[in-house]
Amino acid sequence: MAQPDTALLDDALCAERVSFDRIPVVDLAPLLDGSDPMKVAKEIRWAFTNAGFMYVKNHGVAQDLVDRTFAQSRAFFDLPLEEKMKLHVGNSGTTLRGYIEVFGENTDPGKTKDLKECFDLGPEGPVSEVPFFGPNQWPADMPEFREAVYGYHEAMKGLSLKLLRAVALSLDLAPDFFEAKMRNPISIQRLLHYPSQTGKIDEGTIGIGAHTDYGNLTILAQDDVGGLQVMNRDGKWIEGTPIPGTFVINIGDLIQKLTNGVYLANLHRVVNNSGRERYSIPFFIDADYDAVFAPLESCVTEANPARYEPVTCGAHKFGRFQASYPHLRKTVA
Repeated sequence: MAQPDTALLDDALCAERVSFDRIPVVDLAPLLDGSDPMKVAKEIRWAFTNAGFMYVKNHGVAQDLVDRTFAQSRAFFDLPLEEKMKLHVGNSGTTLRGYIEVFGENTDPGKTKDLKECFDLGPEGPVSEVPFFGPNQWPADMPEFREAVYGYHEAMKGLSLKLLRAVALSLDLAPDFFEAKMRNPISIQRLLHYPSQTGKIDEGTIGIGAHTDYGNLTILAQDDVGGLQVMNRDGKWIEGTPIPGTFVINIGDLIQKLTNGVYLANLHRVVNNSGRERYSIPFFIDADYDAVFAPLESCVTEANPARYEPVTCGAHKFGRFQASYPHLRKTVA
């Protein structure tokens, strides 16, 4: 079989191949079965302090659900562009649900155009005046799509709440610390498709530009193509190589603010130079729209004075989206 075309990366897009004990693999079994939650909490503390990222195994989510969601994602992105555009995210106003075309969202707009297309959904609800809440848009002739993808959203929401209990333990907080901030949390289930890139690639156009995530936690399922790059503490880009049966977990801006920078919301990007199409499924869990995040007293010391002013989850997240979505700036205007 012929090898796929490969790409020639600009020097700024090269990442090191390293053993991934730098980004640890955390076994969630002792957390989920209750046998040793503190062991998992300690490993999470190390991971988020040093890398901001970790892989998790034995996470309790059925592989069949993951596989079906990937299959439905591929089927959706295979639809003609005119069919996908009927579900454009612009139809949903500030609810931000639906299809985003290639270059329709740019996460590092001053430097990069994102060569990706997306589909976003969240908790089903009535029309709301508050951003991020409202009804989803669904493809009309894909009943299995809705069943699989919304089922995946619900499974990820359940896993994220368990992970946040462990994050609370890792910070010497009560395990239910986050529950008061998450009575009706913002959550986004995203499907992503990255077309292949060949030839000369520079930072002007890559899969997704360098960014931090906006909220509490991200749970990412990757296919086997690769392309995720994470910046380490030394400012070097490290490849987030796919590991079968795991999810990649990282924290977002709100946890960094909460911990006064003790936990790192790390820069990451996608450079798909595989010669193949790439698919991934990130789930984002945030908090209530009006939940306030400010540095914990335990994370403020003489050596690490308070770095962040209090922010509300919704205002922070919406501001980040306005910077990325041209259509949203028009909607708000």
